[in-house]
Order: sequence, then structure tokens, then C-alpha cells
Amino acid sequence: MSTHEAIIEAIEGDITTQRVDAIVNAAQSSLLGGGGVDGAIHRAAGPRLLAECRELRRATYPHGLPVGEAVATGAGDLPAGWVIHTVGPNRHAGQTDPALLASCFEHSLREAVKVGARSVAFPAISAGIFGWDPAVVAGIAIATVRGSSYLRELDLVRFVLFGAATHDAFNAALR
Repeated sequence: MSTHEAIIEAIEGDITTQRVDAIVNAAQSSLLGGGGVDGAIHRAAGPRLLAECRELRRATYPHGLPVGEAVATGAGDLPAGWVIHTVGPNRHAGQTDPALLASCFEHSLREAVKVGARSVAFPAISAGIFGWDPAVVAGIAIATVRGSSYLRELDLVRFVLFGAATHDAFNAALR
């Protein structure tokens, strides 16, 4: 058990270009791609990612990945080694429990450690089309990561954020 302190940082950028061990995908329950971060990751990763996701649907998640859960696949053509898929809660569908959102971050960290990742990049899960306020997401994300028992197994947790407002919200939560 290491006693080092993982770096937690927030940057504005494109998660698909991150050179980390694992990136987290704000996935659709279907695992078959979608809009926003999910679509960008699937496009950048290429057909191997979709093939792995189809196999997960067939063998493990025939009804889709449940909200708050996470599962790892290879990363296809991405510079990262793994993609960790998690389904964030959709406020527009009445999924307003902060514990569901926290579960996305906690289970993603668990999956990262399980595959041997030392560095992980997260998007602002549920802050896009799922309607959560970026400041609320930032607060939950940072608190969950800082409180996670998995953090001691990691060297870097990077939040890669789309847009200045979301980046500002995460920087405020980090302070």
C-alpha cells in the first residue's frame, strides 16, 4: 500500500487525446455510442471499441449497463489503454439522486484500479445533455475522488472538461 498522494487536476480539453492509462466514458446504457463525450470516444476509438461493447451487451449486460455502474474495455485507437464506461444519471428522466452520480466516479475508479491503471481521465459525467449543473457535478466528483479508497492506488486523476464554464466549476471545487 503506497502512501503517496495522487495528483487531482482539472484541464479544459479533449478527453480522446489524453495520454493516460484509462479514460472514462460518460456512456449511454446501451454501450453502443451516442452523443457528446460518448460519441466522440467511439469515433476516435474506432471499430474495435464498438465490437467490445457489443460483446459486453451480448454476454454481460443484455439490458444495458445500469446507471452508476462501470465496466472497462480496451481503448481501440485511442492513446489510452482502457476505456471505462459509466452511465450517469439523467436529471431530465428524474434521476436526481447525488449518490447515483457519486457511484459513477467511485465505480470508475474501482474499474481503473482493477485493470491496473495508474492514471485516469474523467469527463464531467451527466453535466451535458443529462442536465446536471456543472458546479454540482464538480462538487460530487471531487468529493468522491478525494474520499475514495482507490485513490491511493493511483498517481493521477485528471478531469478533462469541455468549455470554460465547466472547467471553472471544477477548479472552484478543487479549491
